[in-house]
Amino acid sequence: MAEPVSPASPPERPPQHPRALSFQLNGQWFETQGASPGATLLQVLRNDALCNGPKFGCGLGQCGACTVLVDGRVARACVIPAAGVAGREITTLEGLGGREAPHPVQQAFIDAQAAQCGYCTNGMVMATVALLRRSPQPTDAQIREALSHNLCRCGAHVEILQAVRLAAQRLAEAKMAGATRSGMASGPGPTEPPTGPAQSAAAAAPTSAAR
Repeated sequence: MAEPVSPASPPERPPQHPRALSFQLNGQWFETQGASPGATLLQVLRNDALCNGPKFGCGLGQCGACTVLVDGRVARACVIPAAGVAGREITTLEGLGGREAPHPVQQAFIDAQAAQCGYCTNGMVMATVALLRRSPQPTDAQIREALSHNLCRCGAHVEILQAVRLAAQRLAEAKMAGATRSGMASGPGPTEPPTGPAQSAAAAAPTSAAR
C-alpha cells in the first residue's frame, strides 16, 4: 500500500522590512522609519503621526470617515497606500484648527449641532472645507453632491446642510470684512507738495518764528 503523500509546505514569504516615509503633514514635514510596505495612509496617520481626526469606518473608501486632503483634494486615507503620498501635502482635521481656535467650518458644525455620535464628522468637515475652497457660495445641490459619498448613520443630514451654509456665510463675511479693513488701512496715497509760483512764494515768506 502506497504511503500518503504529505502536502507541500507553502513557500516562505520574504521578510517585509519597515520603510522610511516622509510627507508634509498639516504644514510641517513628517517622517517615519517604521511604515510597513503595505501600510495605508490612515494607518500611518493614526499609528505613527497620532492623528485621531480621520477614522477607520468601512476600510473600503466608501463611508468617508477617513477623509483627508491630499494636495488640497478630498481623499480616502483607508485605501491609499502610504508609500503613494511620499513628498505630498496631507491635511487632517487637526491641521484645520483646534479647541482654542477652530476653523470656521469646524465652528459652524459645532454651532449648528451637526453631529451626534461624531464618527462621520471628520469626513463631513474635510469635504466641506474642500468644497468651500473651490465654490465659496455653493448651491444646495452642490453641497449635497459634495457630501453624497459621506455616510451619516445618525441621520443628522439637516443639521449638516445647515452647518455648511453657515460656514459659507461666515467665510464670505470674514473675507468682506478683511477687504474692508485692508482698504481702510491703505487709505489715500501721499499728496504731492505744491509746485509752481505758489510754492516759491510760500518758501520766500518769512515765518512768525523768524519775525
